[in-house]
Amino acid sequence: MRLTHAILAIFDISGYTAFIRHRAVTLMHAEQIVTDLLESVVERAEHPLLLNKFEGDAALLWTAVDADPALVARSVLAQARQAFEAFSGRLDLMRGERSHCSCAACANIGALELKVLLHAGEIAIKQVRQFEELAGEPVIALHRLLKNQVPSRCYVLCTDAFRGLTTNNLPEGAAFTEVVDGLEPIAASWFPADRAHLAQLPATG
Repeated sequence: MRLTHAILAIFDISGYTAFIRHRAVTLMHAEQIVTDLLESVVERAEHPLLLNKFEGDAALLWTAVDADPALVARSVLAQARQAFEAFSGRLDLMRGERSHCSCAACANIGALELKVLLHAGEIAIKQVRQFEELAGEPVIALHRLLKNQVPSRCYVLCTDAFRGLTTNNLPEGAAFTEVVDGLEPIAASWFPADRAHLAQLPATG
């Protein structure tokens, strides 16, 4: 086991619960659609951001923070921007590919959206057989933030801990404090993942 200061990211598909609960939905198609969308998003991730694991309708990624935290944070933000571009592009393609199918899953692809949550802090990395597990309060906090007070389903959420690593790479967001059982209140902000806000994030290359 080792300790490291890290940036954590969750790419989460919004609307998944309603998507699979729809009475007429074909579960197999629903799972195929969500898996395809997540894979298209994660495929765009690159060094230094690493995939830790898929978690149902979400993916957990992380990177160690080295001697230049601002540079690492900039790269993570650029990859968040790419994630939304990949998601949107794949969603459009799937609409066409599945237009022949009348099941509710294929008919309601457009109801799915993406949100990205970013946090930073000291985590423990432990090896469990062939798997690398991330542990610690920042990991717990980030997962708890999936249920929050943000009045949107398509957004970027940054905790103050992550924002503190950045320079001027973030749009102004709406600040809020999330009270989480068992943890200190988490200060964060969010902004909608629309074209105008995403254009303010750094681009790769």
